[in-house]
Amino acid sequence: MSRVELYERIRKDSRDGLSIRALAQKHGVHRRTVREALASATPRPHRTPERVSPALGPWMMLIRAWLVADREVPRKQRHTARRVWQRLVGEYGAQVAESTVRAYVAQVNFELDNTIFAVMVPQTHGPGEEAECDFGEFMAWVEGVWLRLWMFCLRLSHSGRGFHVAFSHEAQEAFFEGHVRAFDQFGGVPTRIRYDNLSAAVIKVLLGRDRLENPRFVALRSHYGFDSFYCRPGLEGSHEKGGVEGEIGRFRRRHLVPMPRVADLAELNERLAAADRLDDGRYIGRRPHTVGQAARAEQAWLRCLPVEPFDAVTVLPAVKVDTKGRICVRQSFYSVPVRLARRHVTVRLGAQQLEALAEGRVVARHARSLHKGSEDLVLDHYLEILVRKPGALPGSTALAQARASGAFGPSHERFWAEARRRLGDGAGTRALIGAPVVAEALDAAVGIGSVDPELVAIEARRIASRRSAAPVVPIGTGARDIRPVPRLDRYDLLLAAGSEA
Repeated sequence: MSRVELYERIRKDSRDGLSIRALAQKHGVHRRTVREALASATPRPHRTPERVSPALGPWMMLIRAWLVADREVPRKQRHTARRVWQRLVGEYGAQVAESTVRAYVAQVNFELDNTIFAVMVPQTHGPGEEAECDFGEFMAWVEGVWLRLWMFCLRLSHSGRGFHVAFSHEAQEAFFEGHVRAFDQFGGVPTRIRYDNLSAAVIKVLLGRDRLENPRFVALRSHYGFDSFYCRPGLEGSHEKGGVEGEIGRFRRRHLVPMPRVADLAELNERLAAADRLDDGRYIGRRPHTVGQAARAEQAWLRCLPVEPFDAVTVLPAVKVDTKGRICVRQSFYSVPVRLARRHVTVRLGAQQLEALAEGRVVARHARSLHKGSEDLVLDHYLEILVRKPGALPGSTALAQARASGAFGPSHERFWAEARRRLGDGAGTRALIGAPVVAEALDAAVGIGSVDPELVAIEARRIASRRSAAPVVPIGTGARDIRPVPRLDRYDLLLAAGSEA
């Protein structure tokens, strides 16, 4: 029985005329309790008497100082309550019980873990005023390989709409391209964006909020006309952009569980884009509008996009081509035409692809590798050297990759096999290399029993001209031709002039 129910029964029995003594005897309580029940139906709250700790009192400040200093040392080497008691007794001769010390240590640790600085102040963001940006890490199966990837996220603080795109790294190129794609998706630019101290934007953290910024990031900010705000370093700063921190965790749990299995990064980003569209229909808390509805209303408050998007690539002006016709970019190798061996090329490195330029024009284009130490080789880049070294083709890495990707298909295999049977390994390989890579032309040549490269070239040109021929227009469907009939009398004048000479 609760105390309120006891008071209720006492008050009911008192209406029958029972005395205080009789009520106390009937309910088995003290007469003081009966008087309290008759005075008020609500029991008085229990009061805990204030107790002093005469034995612990002289040591309270010392214990608190030890526990405060522990915040700066590794967690595994901090004072436990027992160690505090041992030091008090052994080093200072304190006469105090371990249980008393243990209770006080628990009280101080609770106060230190729940200081006023940990209290969050609710924030209200106007439309178009602010966004938050960060990278989040996740795992996925790409091409059958378990990879660690990074998800760029930019979240509008007012509407709660987020943009997500996956990269194989969190380098500056991904940071910039993420902004470009997010602004394009939102249809505008927020006034201010909150960041932590990413190396892509910040070179050095100075005093307070001051930062030594990366010049390329300053150019990005100037191009789109937004302001940047940097959070405090460490765990404390993460609470200053809690919106994007929570968004990354929510998106990862909602759309990346179980771990996705995709053929390439492009397919994964298509899934993320579909997930963003799905999230437009969700509600945040008790807001009356969906995320998509709020974002469409907020778009009118965003700053207009510039005419041209920001060039997010990193330019590497002098990358040397090795003796194998490769360039090494970010610890991965990519092929260029072998005529550029031992020379330098300019590389335009993007978040998902790179271009190699020589003499002002693009000589090679590759998708950026997902793995360090990998080789991405294009067979066409080695044709010039393979003409002189045909024996190197069968075991070449470029041929193996061309076969795996389907660039070197069954038509090439049949032509090569027939050419080597008739002409020998060297001449047959040269015949394959000298012929344009046209699958239908190769099939046609083999079909008539020939391995002549000239015939393959002729057949390729014939196929190309047939495909490029203008469609036949039925009679009566086109406009009437009103051009005059051509005259040939001028040719007669030319013939006469030639005979006189």
